[in-house]
Amino acid sequence: AQMLALAHRLQDGIAMGEYKDRAEAARRLGLTRARITQIMDLLLLAPDIQEQVLGLERIDGVEPLSERGLRPIAKTLSWAEQRQRWKQLIK
Repeated sequence: AQMLALAHRLQDGIAMGEYKDRAEAARRLGLTRARITQIMDLLLLAPDIQEQVLGLERIDGVEPLSERGLRPIAKTLSWAEQRQRWKQLIK
């Protein structure tokens, strides 16, 4: 959830001119461009999945799902297929 929230903040920052582009965001945040791309790819998730991810609660301070676990779902172009994969992930 934290990485998805960061992706939204980065996207807003680029749209509002806080960052010129992803490369500048990476430099200013001390991340690689590849890492920024991984984070921003979470925005490819279907809106309802994003909402569910953002609504997940931490358990004893630990995120219940990893960003790495969401990457394959985000790379799936079809939102219908994303939803199927999401259901399998959260079982």
